[in-house]
Amino acid sequence: MDLQKLCFVITVTAVISLVCYPSSVTAGDIVHDDNLAPKKPGCENDFVLVKVQTWVDGVEDAEFVGVGARFGTTIVSKEKNANQIRLTLSDPLDCCSAPKHKLDRDVIMVHRGHCKFTTKANNAEAAGASALLIINNQKELYKMVCEPDETDLDIHIPAVMLPQDAGSSLEKMLLTNSSVSVQLYSPRRPLVDIAEVFLWLMAVGTILCASYWSAWSAREAAIEQDKLLKDAVDEIPNEKAVGFSTVVDINTTSAVLFVVIASCFLVILYKLMSYWFIELLVVLFCIGGVEGLQTCLVALLSRWFKHAGESYIKVPFFGPLSYLTLAVAPFCIAFAVVWAVYRTVSFAWIGQDILGIALIITVLQIVHVPNLKVGTVLLSCAFLYDIFWVFVSKKVFHESVMIVVARGDRSGEDGIPMLLKIPRLFDPWGGYSIIGFGDILLPGLLIAFSLRFTLHSVILWHVFAGSIFLTCFYSCKLNIC
Repeated sequence: MDLQKLCFVITVTAVISLVCYPSSVTAGDIVHDDNLAPKKPGCENDFVLVKVQTWVDGVEDAEFVGVGARFGTTIVSKEKNANQIRLTLSDPLDCCSAPKHKLDRDVIMVHRGHCKFTTKANNAEAAGASALLIINNQKELYKMVCEPDETDLDIHIPAVMLPQDAGSSLEKMLLTNSSVSVQLYSPRRPLVDIAEVFLWLMAVGTILCASYWSAWSAREAAIEQDKLLKDAVDEIPNEKAVGFSTVVDINTTSAVLFVVIASCFLVILYKLMSYWFIELLVVLFCIGGVEGLQTCLVALLSRWFKHAGESYIKVPFFGPLSYLTLAVAPFCIAFAVVWAVYRTVSFAWIGQDILGIALIITVLQIVHVPNLKVGTVLLSCAFLYDIFWVFVSKKVFHESVMIVVARGDRSGEDGIPMLLKIPRLFDPWGGYSIIGFGDILLPGLLIAFSLRFTLHSVILWHVFAGSIFLTCFYSCKLNIC
């Protein structure tokens, strides 16, 4: 049993080390402004993401996403107000000179080339285009701004930049089909993100559940120890008898070492980020999820199957296990395997959240902060860890290491699995609202400590305090990241 606990704690340490990244890193966010590209008359649009819906011979086809330019007219926000307009390929392709043919309010698609973006827009407008699609020469999007000395900014058509792969697809459509039309619009996100509200409730509920379970277990262990001492037992009760066998106390040194270990794991992930490495993280997450789900189910079911929970059998390698644990383990393993196999489907987030919540609850049950000093050191180190790897790392690696790892860049995957997420069902841009395990575990350790310390306080006070604490912690990370 000691070997099993040791393996689990090592897995948990790796998980915690990998997940303390900004929860605001999500795909599909709209960039509203940029201080590095100041506005001026004729060049004062906000940067917005633009949906480019295509039709091939009248049949709806692929949808692409681009970014609107600082100059030109604004793009309509509602799909019903956006017209389907024929798409034409520019000749010359870069549109740095006037197109050879006049356009009948078509949308013209051009290559990025070497001239100014505003030059392309003016040439396209003069030829009769109703909108301009510029294909970037890289996979990333580029913010189209105006040069400081530009004066010819009286542009009355919208301009949108598309990534290189989207441009290649559109060119194939134009070359292999008789008619291609597009629809350009930039839907606005709702003022209140319902997914964020549910995510907050999920995080707070997880912390409160784990904290009360931890406090209740500590209280039962203390009562059992007092009972044994009062009965004047001849031999000193072993750790298992008083319930401390699965508790790992963090000290000041380990709190500081956490930052060092987490940084090492982060650099390893950054350097070795690839498809196979993400698969390895999925395996580690499944191992931790199975252990967490098993622990939670056994604790819950033991109230109804007390005899099975207290009857043990010795299993090679794992040591003594209860019959209830053996009965629950196959279900937990099957659940994790099914999630791993189907984790790319639309509803896989449910299984990921179940495994994640069970893992977080189990970690908060096992790992304890013994005093306020250790809790302060731990959270302070975690704060400095975030600041360094999100912002300072740009000076060393020329990009934010934390954000690159969180997004799963260069891996071909959607990111690492150590997070809770909920789909944005009412957001026209879709995507997920996410929060890393570290954003729940770190404040959760302090909340659990405070509840163990003041076990007889009013329950509503802890609900209120825990909610405010997590909200402040979460909001702070959203603002700085």
